Amino acid sequence: MRRHEDEALHDLSTIVLNLIRSPPFAFSGDVPSQITPSGFAFLLLGVSLALMLCGSVTFFIGFVLMPWVLGFFMLFYVAGILSTISALGRSILCYATVPPPPPPQDVPAPDMEPTILGEEASVEAYVKWEIKNEDG
Repeated sequence: MRRHEDEALHDLSTIVLNLIRSPPFAFSGDVPSQITPSGFAFLLLGVSLALMLCGSVTFFIGFVLMPWVLGFFMLFYVAGILSTISALGRSILCYATVPPPPPPQDVPAPDMEPTILGEEASVEAYVKWEIKNEDG
C-alpha cells in the first residue's frame, strides 16, 4: 500500500516538474521559455485541489470503515475475555476432579543406580545402593 502511494506521489511530482519546464500549450502564437507566476500559482492550486480531493476520499473511506474496525476489535476483545475465563474455569474444575497421584516408590531396582523420586527417599535409596554395591 505504501509503495503504491509513493509511486503516485512520484508520478504527480514528475508531471508538475515537466509542466514547469515546458508548458503543454500557450495562449499566444509564441511558446514562452518559462511559466508565468500566475500559471505557476494555478498549477499549484490544481495540485493542492487534487491532493485535497484524494485526501477527502481517503478520509471518507476511513470514516465509513471505522465502525467496522471498532466492531471487530470489540468482538475479538470479548472473545479473548471469554476464552480466558473458559481456560481458568477448565483448569480449576479439572484440578478438582483429577485423582491424586500415586505415592513415589523409594525402592531402587536391583543392580542399578537409584532414581531420585522424592527428597526423603533419595538419601535412603542411595545409601542402600552404595552398601549393596560395596559388598558385591
